[in-house]
Amino acid sequence: MDKKTMSQLIKESYSSLSPGQRKAAEFIMEHADEAVLLTAFQVGKNAGVSETTVIRLAYALGFSGYSQMQDRIRKEWLAGKQMDYFEDDSSIENAAKENLFRRVIDQERKILRQLLDQVDEREIWKAIDALIRADRVYVGGFGSSFAAAYWFYYTLKQIRGNVYISSPNGFLSEDVCDLTDQSAVVIFSFPRYRKEALKLASFAERQDSGIIAITDRQLSPIGQLAAVTLTTDELMDSGHHSAASVISLLEVLIAGIDERDHERIAKRQQELEILYAEQERFFE
Repeated sequence: MDKKTMSQLIKESYSSLSPGQRKAAEFIMEHADEAVLLTAFQVGKNAGVSETTVIRLAYALGFSGYSQMQDRIRKEWLAGKQMDYFEDDSSIENAAKENLFRRVIDQERKILRQLLDQVDEREIWKAIDALIRADRVYVGGFGSSFAAAYWFYYTLKQIRGNVYISSPNGFLSEDVCDLTDQSAVVIFSFPRYRKEALKLASFAERQDSGIIAITDRQLSPIGQLAAVTLTTDELMDSGHHSAASVISLLEVLIAGIDERDHERIAKRQQELEILYAEQERFFE
């Protein structure tokens, strides 16, 4: 046991812990800096369990009692703090990695700030209303754009019916032939732009379906054709495309749909939960 960290001990024993012990273990893992100073009673209070449950957790993890477990937590926490000041080759390497991490996060922060500044709320609500009113929604994403398209398809399908999606390599005529002038076609298109996106847009136009483009700039090939074009990292000379900005934009759309169509969504989700329970799909 001495060679294992608290995280490893908890992970190995987690499945055999009681629900209350799991709550206490999760609190300790997430708030080690607090747990080093708290009594068993205080840990239990913060985790929403009894002091006895915290003590039983210590036994379940192989400690003689709470004091021994807290001593292990304290030693690991102090060791982590000492590493911050320990200057050797490995700490220099870790510092370089941290700088890389910071550079990436700082870049994403700039992109998200730019997204907030550039977004046109009128266009956002126009897209939201179109997605609520549509008799069916077809989501198209090809190549690398398919990942974001699938995320949106799966999330949208939880809150409304008649949602369909392309494959990463194209779309079937049978899947889009029922599109109407009441339908919405959401097309994801990011560099390198795929020709399939334009083919889908052309078909949607023939059906008089409304096209919503999710792309990187207003004047991208698909952006020029859409009735509503929502852009992510427009004007950002980042040298790469930000997945965070795409998902953030999509989360805004989902939140808007939920706000304006909440009653229907709540009813659908209740029905889905009944089906999920019958199928025993999830761990409870």
